[in-house]
Amino acid sequence: MSDDAPYVSLADVTEIELLILRRMRAVTLGQHRSSAHGGGFDFHGLRDWQPGDRPSSIDWAQSTLTNMSPMLVREFEQPSTALVFAIADISASTRCGAAGTPIAAVIARVIATIGMSAVFFQDPFGLVTFDEGFAHLAAIRPRSGKRHLIRCLDAYQFERGLEPEPRVGDISKALGGHIRGTALLPVISDFLFEHPDEILRELSLLNQTHDVFLVLIDSAFAFDLPDASAGWIETVDAETGRPRTMRRRDFMQLAERVREWQDRVQRTARDLDLDVVRVGPDKAQADVALTEFVAERRLRKTHP
Repeated sequence: MSDDAPYVSLADVTEIELLILRRMRAVTLGQHRSSAHGGGFDFHGLRDWQPGDRPSSIDWAQSTLTNMSPMLVREFEQPSTALVFAIADISASTRCGAAGTPIAAVIARVIATIGMSAVFFQDPFGLVTFDEGFAHLAAIRPRSGKRHLIRCLDAYQFERGLEPEPRVGDISKALGGHIRGTALLPVISDFLFEHPDEILRELSLLNQTHDVFLVLIDSAFAFDLPDASAGWIETVDAETGRPRTMRRRDFMQLAERVREWQDRVQRTARDLDLDVVRVGPDKAQADVALTEFVAERRLRKTHP
């Protein structure tokens, strides 16, 4: 994959959108009410005009102040019963993988699938990214619509357009400080970092205010490596850059050790009352599992 090629293309987004339309209509038939309520739309701000925008949305008064360069468009949002904030792992190790598929490609598709589910329900969708140990956070504030989802995908895939957010206090407070009201918070990661138990405990505290669940990326595929003939193998930690020499036997057991590690993460999460959806590089299987889980989850929260 070239450096400028997206993990999830517009064609992939369209494919996911069609799946969402089919599966969501089946899941929500007879029980889905409009997610919009109240007296109309709330003014959300101004942005530059883009091809496809309706002429009626142009703010002519403000555009004349810029001499029509650029033209400015008014954005409105419909009041919604749900807010979705994807919290996605953007650490250096997610850019590693095997057979041309990095772990980040699976995360990006999860963002696209959950985001398109939000589009279906007309829910605002936002993105928070984190690196190793949640040391640095960055965010895109939530908005509605497919165009905004594509912006979030580009932000994750190319690490652009994200606004750095100061890390204040522990993880639960740092994340909670970015989110207004109660939100659906999928935390998307392979959780292959030090001290996952501490992070899971912090997320369980956040779950007392928001609806937190884990999307555990089954990343053993990235460690299922071809046989090596050398007795000792030089490796490099993707996060720290530190080299490490491994015995051939240990090197060949990396994939199994990752599975065992993630099994333990999953058990710990469930002991803390955090639900877990585990997905791998199989696109069709992951899309269906996520679509149905998010639909059930969202309907459970908005139909008490």
